[in-house]
Amino acid sequence: MKIALNDVSARHPSSKADAILALRGWNLSVEGGEQVAVIGPSGAGKTTLLHLMACALAPAQGSLRLGELDPWGLGRRALQLMRGELFLAPQVPPLPPRQRVVTSVLAGRLPHESLWASLRSLAYPANIALADSALDAFGLSEKLFDRVDRLSGGERQRVGLARALTSQAKLLLVDEPLSALDPANAQQAIEALTQAARQRGATLITSLHHVDMALAHFPRIVGLRSGELVFDLPASSVTPRHLKDLYAEQLHELDGPATSQTDLAQQGAKGIAVNCR
Repeated sequence: MKIALNDVSARHPSSKADAILALRGWNLSVEGGEQVAVIGPSGAGKTTLLHLMACALAPAQGSLRLGELDPWGLGRRALQLMRGELFLAPQVPPLPPRQRVVTSVLAGRLPHESLWASLRSLAYPANIALADSALDAFGLSEKLFDRVDRLSGGERQRVGLARALTSQAKLLLVDEPLSALDPANAQQAIEALTQAARQRGATLITSLHHVDMALAHFPRIVGLRSGELVFDLPASSVTPRHLKDLYAEQLHELDGPATSQTDLAQQGAKGIAVNCR
């Protein structure tokens, strides 16, 4: 699914109507099937950007187009149908604690099922094999019939990501998918997401604090700071200077060998191994 933002400004999803803008004057175009990582310091506006693209938040000004349509110009029913083509994975997935994992994972299919099929699946989950396959991609197939409240924080995060694999969405919007994961599980998770999006031809946009993961796995990197677009570049063109400028006031968020100003100036992007907390 193609996305186009034209001079878009927006407020944080939890802000009041008169609150300061979290995004200002955004112009951005993403073609269908592209994979884009959004990076930037804490409070830069990454979550607001994803909610805007997911039609969970209307622009304060400017226009958003998904495909050829302006979602906020549609009727209520048409907007609901469009939202069914989108999948937003928040950093903390809203998983009912007493629900079984299989049911939580298959919730990714709810926008494309009838009310009766959805209710029946609560008691007798259909497509168990699909849920098992999605969980296996994140190393969690043995948790298929466990209750959510018996999972660790990292396991819950991966269950939330597994939902994306069971959905039929054409646009996957994933907010900080690696925040609760150790390096091995983070690597597996990002590979599962990018591979699944590639196989189905879906557009994938994810915000990442792990700058090294963004550079290694995404061909396009968008950097934002204080609600403004700082750069939009191929990963191979992102240099230590770009990162230093992006995190100028919050360099402490960069961890790893390339944290000092000297290192940032001397190392090439391929030599960076950094995480942003």
